[in-house]
Amino acid sequence: MAGVSRVVIGISHPLQHLHGKAISALRQGGVHVEVGGQNLLECGSSTQEALKACQLVNAPFLFRAANSMPYSILKYAITVDGKIATSTGHSYWVSSTQSRKRVFETRARSDAVIVGGNTVRRDNPRLTTRQEGGNLPVRIVMSRCLNLPKDANLWDVSTTQTIVMTQKGANPGFQKILASKGVEVVEFDVLTPRAVMEHCYDRGFLSVLWECGGTLAAPAIASGAIQKVMAFISPKIIGGITAPTPVGELGMAEMTQALQLSDVAFEQIGPDMLMTGFLQAIPSCLPEVTAVGEAGAAFDASIASSPQRPKVIHFYKPWDPYGALSNFSPHPISLPNENETIVSWKSVEHYYQAQKFAGVRDSLAEDFIHKIRRAKCPEEATRMGRTLARQRPDLVRKDWAVARLVVMETALRAKFLTYSVLRDLLLSTGDAVLVGGSHDMFWGAGRNGKGENKLGLLLMHLRSHALRWSALNEVVDRKCESIAWWQG
Repeated sequence: MAGVSRVVIGISHPLQHLHGKAISALRQGGVHVEVGGQNLLECGSSTQEALKACQLVNAPFLFRAANSMPYSILKYAITVDGKIATSTGHSYWVSSTQSRKRVFETRARSDAVIVGGNTVRRDNPRLTTRQEGGNLPVRIVMSRCLNLPKDANLWDVSTTQTIVMTQKGANPGFQKILASKGVEVVEFDVLTPRAVMEHCYDRGFLSVLWECGGTLAAPAIASGAIQKVMAFISPKIIGGITAPTPVGELGMAEMTQALQLSDVAFEQIGPDMLMTGFLQAIPSCLPEVTAVGEAGAAFDASIASSPQRPKVIHFYKPWDPYGALSNFSPHPISLPNENETIVSWKSVEHYYQAQKFAGVRDSLAEDFIHKIRRAKCPEEATRMGRTLARQRPDLVRKDWAVARLVVMETALRAKFLTYSVLRDLLLSTGDAVLVGGSHDMFWGAGRNGKGENKLGLLLMHLRSHALRWSALNEVVDRKCESIAWWQG
């Protein structure tokens, strides 16, 4: 264990298929492991504070694991008399520059930002992060009737994706306009905040930021879709009987019905006061760690061995039981470049996005390959690769339509050859059909399961050959003969 003799862990992993596995592996290796909060009654105040801090920082993960819904924050800025805009609807700017910078940082930590149709009509927002190279969340607009402007900043999808969520059959003509602009439209039988959150969960979203007005905020709170409130209070007074407030009608007649925030915190940001608090308690994650010598396989063997194992297995994000099969899993790989030099990549997706521009003799293409390689996460690599491909299609290699399948298979082979635990996970799926949960129509199942599922098909092809990989890998010299192997 590289000389490590003692490890202190704040909380155990909240997902059942990963819960306690790292702890058990460390203990089997002779490392003394202490897990915070195992005996809460015996913990001192400092330990309980540390445990609380762990829960706060991991709140999105804990909420998603416990509730099968993304962790949602309702953010708004108000004056000291409780208004988010004047009686005419003017809201630029309620909060200070410092507060807006904090909002951009919060967006950058979110998978999606949600607004309603009123916000699009009134403010025409961009919902970007103002951070070059940072994460850009998906922008979601909720609108039942699609009475939206034909020209809006959110319809520009050159840098990040926009999804409009509406009810079935709403304004089909406008839906065609949105589709022509590259905006995705998702229809619901009944559009509700809860239904949208369930859809976001299915898409693998972990954290969602609501930046809507009071009309949408009220049903979102009432349905239990909001877990945390983030309120910026500006030292301004604008008055106005009809001036809008951050939360609409909740049907409460008495103060005793008021919703009480917990774990409330205050922070001064410039001239403003930021108040945060939780509408729902953070789920506890008291660990039940497997004793030394009782650890199971590196994957959840019960999933593979159960007679009720589903014939169809969906995979997408790392927190799914089979999420490590995805091209987005954080498993570095090494592959030769066109000069036969071995290059390391942070994930399969990093390699895949960079190969769109491989061999193109252009300084911008070459620069982007290096930027993609250095991207902090697979999602950022995806954004960079897709953005350049949209803005400069002339820089995408001419054979990409055919080569992308070969590139993805090459990277997947590298991953499963490098990590025996992932090879075991792949083999544990038996003869089940593997389906990528991505809404990408080429690589995943797409919307309503109508996608081509090329990633799932590749994985099933690799699974059929996986049993002979170990023998082949002993013969092949990874550095000297790697090119012949990857092309084979």
